[in-house]
Amino acid sequence: MTRRFAIWALILTCGIAATGRAHAADGLVHARDFKADAREAARLKVPFLVVFTSPGCHYCERVKREFLIPMQKDKAYRTRVVIREVTSGASTPLTDFDGTRTTEGGFAAAQKVFMVPTVKVFDPQGREAAEAIVGLLTPDYYFGYLEAAIDEGLKKTRGK
Repeated sequence: MTRRFAIWALILTCGIAATGRAHAADGLVHARDFKADAREAARLKVPFLVVFTSPGCHYCERVKREFLIPMQKDKAYRTRVVIREVTSGASTPLTDFDGTRTTEGGFAAAQKVFMVPTVKVFDPQGREAAEAIVGLLTPDYYFGYLEAAIDEGLKKTRGK
């Protein structure tokens, strides 16, 4: 009986874990606690890439689908950047880099994000580490803009 219980527990645990991974793979990870995430980024010596979006924004969905979700899935980027999404105007609780409790919308307003999508790169202390990418710009060059911002963030984060 104990063995059967252990097997069922293992099956359920694996099923729950697999469901969580599939959901995260389908979209970006929403920011919830930048202070906690910053500890991991500091350990890895990588910057944060934060995309500010809003519901129903066609350009936001395109940036996520064509550029950021593939980056998040790519193992090479896991050692280069932490990617998070913030929904402008949302009342979802969020902890800022300094531990201040706010909301996603409050964080976006504090960052002076007035147009979406906006991509900002931060160092683990929450300082901007690259020029913001506002709007979709030219889709053919957008990946290059992201790469340049990540590279600039890496230089500032790693002190090179």
